[in-house]
Amino acid sequence: MEFVKLTIDNKSVKVENGTSILKAARAVGIDIPTLCYMSLDDVNVENKPGGCRICVVEVEGRRNLAPACCTKVDDGMQVKTNTMRVLNARRTVLELILSDHPADCLVCAKSGNCELQDMAHKLGVREIHHKGEMSTYKEDLSPSIIRDMDKCIMCRRCEMMCNEVQTVGALWGVNRGFEAVVSPAFEMDLEKSSCTYCGQCVAVCPTGALTEVDHTKEVIRALADTTKTVVVQTAPAVRAALGEEFGMEPGTLVTGQLTAALRRLGFNHVFDTDFSADLTIMEEGTELLDRLGKHLAGDKDVKLPMLTSCCPGWVNFFEKQFPDMLDIPSTARSPQQMFGAIAKTYFADKIKVKREDMVVISVMPCLAKKYECQREEFATDGNPDVDFSISTRELASLIKGANIDFNQLPNEDFDHPLGESTGAGVIFGATGGVIEAACRTAYELFTKKKLEKVDFDELRGFEGIREATIDFDGLPVRIGIAHGLGNARKLLDDIRAGKSEFHAIEIMACPGGCIGGGGQPLHHGDSSILRARMKAIYQEDANKPIRKSHENPSIIKLYDEFLGKPMSEKSHHLLHTGYFDKKNDIVIE
Repeated sequence: MEFVKLTIDNKSVKVENGTSILKAARAVGIDIPTLCYMSLDDVNVENKPGGCRICVVEVEGRRNLAPACCTKVDDGMQVKTNTMRVLNARRTVLELILSDHPADCLVCAKSGNCELQDMAHKLGVREIHHKGEMSTYKEDLSPSIIRDMDKCIMCRRCEMMCNEVQTVGALWGVNRGFEAVVSPAFEMDLEKSSCTYCGQCVAVCPTGALTEVDHTKEVIRALADTTKTVVVQTAPAVRAALGEEFGMEPGTLVTGQLTAALRRLGFNHVFDTDFSADLTIMEEGTELLDRLGKHLAGDKDVKLPMLTSCCPGWVNFFEKQFPDMLDIPSTARSPQQMFGAIAKTYFADKIKVKREDMVVISVMPCLAKKYECQREEFATDGNPDVDFSISTRELASLIKGANIDFNQLPNEDFDHPLGESTGAGVIFGATGGVIEAACRTAYELFTKKKLEKVDFDELRGFEGIREATIDFDGLPVRIGIAHGLGNARKLLDDIRAGKSEFHAIEIMACPGGCIGGGGQPLHHGDSSILRARMKAIYQEDANKPIRKSHENPSIIKLYDEFLGKPMSEKSHHLLHTGYFDKKNDIVIE
């Protein structure tokens, strides 16, 4: 490995040859402002930099200013990042960007959390000296994501996430010059493209060009309607990230405060999606054992590997891009949808409330959940099982708007019966957690023996693709795990080519799993934040008195009183689903 020495703002720096000036400066604590640049080291992806020119610096011996993000260091290089020439250039570039940007910051969804707004404040830009024509584009409203390209600054971060990390191929730079914009091909609507609604584009957008569809108005309206019984469920990953919106360190568990806040917002019943995660394991684990049993009996038509089906972004991905493989994933609905189905049948009957008088709200780390709860198959006579899904960020906004001092809230427990869960339910929030939870239950159901060590460390980690073999008392069960749709594509290509030897594969659309969902507090590609959230998820699991889904007393009671047994006719009707070929839904007009 070859190293070079250079000087940045009179500081001596030694870095690996080929390093950019930007990374060299950051290595010694020198801040060079950026807009278009973003690096995701964990997946070895770097945005194609140099577009905005906010990061320009002076390099001795060079006539023009150099973009620090894409200029490589040389031995003996002398760099100045803070001269008046540099400051003047940055302010000029920023003013030009702002001259073609709407001035509606007060009502913008990203107001207060906008990198362009922060940059204007940092560089002291208070007046735009450059006036001219402003580009305008139609607003694109999909079930999960809003595209307002009037606010696009062509940083192309979203394009990088969509194509290089997720390999979805929904967003591209189109047109040239003043008409250039990031858009689906032929400027079609997002809903008609290959978009999966994973929301990773929203997570990296520095402005309000890409935002989630906001359902907080609908939630407030439901809570204000005294004729409605409003039930809320909250996903496992939310408790590991919500605290960040209130100044807490990443990875701070706020389960008790979260429950207290939801109660103070006025929800009639505060439940935990971890409950339906346990329910998912009962159905999905039984389905896996059924397929394995047929496989061992010599059934050549059984579909293996079985793929998990909890993640709607992943479901959208295979429906649109792998429609020839719709019979491989588990038919089990996601925990969100299982919860809604049980809430509006079993629980509604218990509290003597009509289905149409119950409103079910979910708090999710995921933007694809907004689309999922609108799918026609998850409704009865037009009444959806889950009425609205809000993101972790939207919940934080609701709490702040209600003037609730989140940091001072006491710890409170979830309501029963749909609030009781196990450690297996909570680890659904991290990559590898779903299949680990399934193994805890499937092992005992298959072997009829007690599983003494419930931590499957071999299934945990942050590698994009992982594999392990779990010993089911003499039966080796081969497990595959992928997080991020680009990694999922690799495993699907192997299955399609007949190369896969796995019995079961867990796939989550987002980096890190749900902890890195598109609706979580923005982490700007910082993997240390995702790792802290993951650690919190496993900490909550370790502290649970019950850590296997099939030992959840409320789940046992649900089957005794209502469902009968896993994979029963009633379970199949309420808790399972089918998949559809949506390749033809991609419309080119």
